Amino acid sequence: MDGLNSKQQISSYIIHSQEEEIKRIALELHEGVGQNLYSILTGLQFIESGSIEPDTKKFVRDMAQLIEKTIQEIRLLSVELHPPTLTTLGLLPAMKSYIKLYTSTFGILIDLEVTGEEKWISEKNSITVFRVCQEALTNIAKYADTSNVKIRFFWLEKELKITIEDFGKGFQPDAYEHLNPSSGLAAMQERMLLTGGQCVISSKIGEGTSIEISLPL
Repeated sequence: MDGLNSKQQISSYIIHSQEEEIKRIALELHEGVGQNLYSILTGLQFIESGSIEPDTKKFVRDMAQLIEKTIQEIRLLSVELHPPTLTTLGLLPAMKSYIKLYTSTFGILIDLEVTGEEKWISEKNSITVFRVCQEALTNIAKYADTSNVKIRFFWLEKELKITIEDFGKGFQPDAYEHLNPSSGLAAMQERMLLTGGQCVISSKIGEGTSIEISLPL
């Protein structure tokens, strides 16, 4: 038992350290790299507004548009790495924000249904649940071959339950994890176990995949 607790403590420490680094990188992308690119964009727009040759003007405009597109991509990446709403507003608003980003990126529609009254969750547990949901949705985009996903949040008195159903092509969980050790399924389950919760994954070929997440409150 002591060995198991020690292993869980080490895993928890590693995950926490990773999340802190991810948060730092997301902040640097948004406030560092993003702001620098915005300054370059402003300079290019100023040059474009001046009286320069048409060919040069077109070149500067094209460069400004490329910089603007890059700024948008960096902002999206920063939000995906660590959504600011997760810290300021909580799990559910962060999920809603990520769902919009997810749909615009992959074209997969997500039907989000919420039952019960949202309750307070520690930042650590909020991040864990968010990451598990994020990993589930990433796997759906990569492998499920579906255009619709159903996510249900059930806020109970002492537990949060979340179900994610993709209605896609499905797979054999045991065989898939064996052939794809980096698929993230085991990591999803381990993350939830560290919170005292669970992540149960079930799937049938041709019928889709269902993920059930539970977190004690």
